Amino acid sequence: MSGQNILDIRNLSVVRGNKKIFSGLSLSVPVGCNTAILGPNGAGKSTLLKLLTREIYPVASPSSELKIFGESLWNVRDLRSRLGIVSNDLQKNFPEDALGRDVVLSGFFSTFGVWKDLEITREQRRVARGVMRLLGTEKIAHRPFGTYSTGEQRRFLLGRALVNAPEALVLDEPTSGLDLKSCFLYIGKMRELMRAGTTVVLVTHNPGEITPEFSRVLLLKNGKIEADGTREETLTSERLSSLFEIPLSVVGRDGFYSVVPAKDEISVCKGARKPAK
Repeated sequence: MSGQNILDIRNLSVVRGNKKIFSGLSLSVPVGCNTAILGPNGAGKSTLLKLLTREIYPVASPSSELKIFGESLWNVRDLRSRLGIVSNDLQKNFPEDALGRDVVLSGFFSTFGVWKDLEITREQRRVARGVMRLLGTEKIAHRPFGTYSTGEQRRFLLGRALVNAPEALVLDEPTSGLDLKSCFLYIGKMRELMRAGTTVVLVTHNPGEITPEFSRVLLLKNGKIEADGTREETLTSERLSSLFEIPLSVVGRDGFYSVVPAKDEISVCKGARKPAK
């Protein structure tokens, strides 16, 4: 729906165990605004994802707000029809004996695989086949999930999210653990989806995943938003050096950004490798 926000967070606090992860966090993500959330380990990215999947809840306060597509309360199955989430936790916890095609079909029911008592319609099977064809997984869909490579598993889970034609996708570290070929294939599919009109919210620690289709980048550190702007404004050597607490140089080419150690950091590393005399 045009003009609606996928996510509205206002003055939110979250405590996990004895640690406060967020304190007074506020942000909104509109439909149609491809947004990347970039930060180091411990920044709060996983906590933000668990808020969206309803695995954890914020500290109750009359001044705080957490809404998804304008609603505070959701039936999980109804939410999945509008917001597709592909996370590392989902990949780790998915049953290894589930067949690939059943992984995709389970997206219609928000389940881990397909149970015997679930009634799957012809239309659902047709949609699932079309999604697998789009992602290049149809020919291996008969195999168990545990036999797939990391990249293949990610594509089946992406298919699980796509069968409902969601308005938005939330992708968690989508290329982590992938080889170069699988990495570029996955990024290519992600770009195709954005160009076709699906809004993507990317949660990552890798600036290389932030393709030209992302119009907005949030830098998250220690539970706080350090910067919020365009790729050109946020993906700078100065800002990323501060974010990751190491001297870095950002190199741009053909709309992509890569990050390398700054020259003084390279000198330190080279010095460390010199054999003792």
